Amino acid sequence: MTWFTLPVDNLLCRCLGISITVWFTLLFVFIIVPAVLGVSFGMRRLYMRTLLKIFEVSIIAKEPPSSLQQEIQELRGSACLRSEPEFEMADIFYFCRRGVESIVDDEVTKRFSAQELESWNLLTRSNYNFRHISLRLTVLWGLGILIRYGVLLPLRVTLAVTGIGLLLVLTALVGFLPNRELRSYLSEKVHLMCYRICVRALTAIITYHNRENKPQNGGICVANHTTPIDVIILANDGYYSMVGQVHGGLMGMIQRAMVKSSPHIWFERSEVKDRHLVAKRLGDHVADKTKQPILIFPEGTCINNTSVMMFKKGSFEIDCTVYPVAIKYDPLFGDAFWNSSKFGMVNYLLRMMSSWAIVCSVWYLPPMNKEEGEDAVQFANRVKAAIAAQGGLVDLIWDGGLKRGKVKDAFKEEQQKLYSKVLVGEQDQEDHSDDKHLEDENPEEHENSRG
Repeated sequence: MTWFTLPVDNLLCRCLGISITVWFTLLFVFIIVPAVLGVSFGMRRLYMRTLLKIFEVSIIAKEPPSSLQQEIQELRGSACLRSEPEFEMADIFYFCRRGVESIVDDEVTKRFSAQELESWNLLTRSNYNFRHISLRLTVLWGLGILIRYGVLLPLRVTLAVTGIGLLLVLTALVGFLPNRELRSYLSEKVHLMCYRICVRALTAIITYHNRENKPQNGGICVANHTTPIDVIILANDGYYSMVGQVHGGLMGMIQRAMVKSSPHIWFERSEVKDRHLVAKRLGDHVADKTKQPILIFPEGTCINNTSVMMFKKGSFEIDCTVYPVAIKYDPLFGDAFWNSSKFGMVNYLLRMMSSWAIVCSVWYLPPMNKEEGEDAVQFANRVKAAIAAQGGLVDLIWDGGLKRGKVKDAFKEEQQKLYSKVLVGEQDQEDHSDDKHLEDENPEEHENSRG
């Protein structure tokens, strides 16, 4: 019996060995080497164009909201308010309607859930029942399952392990070099190489605009925040110092390896709430023009790729140049938003790696500085507005902390103040006039990415 099974076992071992050899050879030649050299064969963009032929999506824009005074005028059926403003019973219907709208179409809490698509992209996570519409669609969905989980997922996991493994080993080795200039040079090359491999692990197709505005040393780069891979998207095209809280496990190993070769800023949990300590360390970093720019996400949490929420003012209190960056993902190919209250990091990454691709655009905006007489809150709002306008995102005044907390009384009082101004005849309709007051009502949080 042994005589018959041994040749078969040997044949299987040889076939398996050949398959593994071919697999890693293709990875090395067509993915890892181009990532090291910073070149691309254009296969990802060809893949994206192929997907576009399979499914397309249209975007429907929602009309911008009108002011409270305009809507009260329309409700009362008059061109203007009376010369002697007073309360009218009909005003109640305005607040009733807004209350129902807030429940049905809440502009805040819906920013913390997956962005809705106009058409199905053959991912069951979009709409599980769509695949049953027709036999043809069911066949396409089945083929998509085989391709995404049988080919793309193993390839991407292999690349991710390779990129993270190289980052751990090479940054640790570079950290032992005594020469600071050589260590800084090699650290930049190692980081760029490893991040480029990780970008390919996500089949990320990124279009960078206005590269002449890329962040420079001695400055702070601020961007809207959709997902933890925002870091990889930006670091694929530049060298940044990261800011964040000290973690344990694999993330902690990566942090300890990275900080040995480059000046990243990691805080202990007890230090994060110390605003003065955080500001001092950030200020010391940007004062050294030999250090790379700091990358910060001032929202402090992930928003679902449709809007930009309130920027914490801490990053804008430091006397330095701010480099705004707008990031916009195409949800047609995969939902990049990380709902940290629903998915853990490993689960989220597996969902990302089993999507069709991660397609996004990055805009480098002109550098901005605080103007004379402008405080940190006003500066933060100006930068946020510029990012929202460039990325086609909705500019919201709400604090991203509402993802985990309740609405503060200050926001409720703001609506009461607006209505009282209507009643007393004041014409100031600047809905954002008390943003500074609202900001001061919120406890300051550190602006690192916490999901």
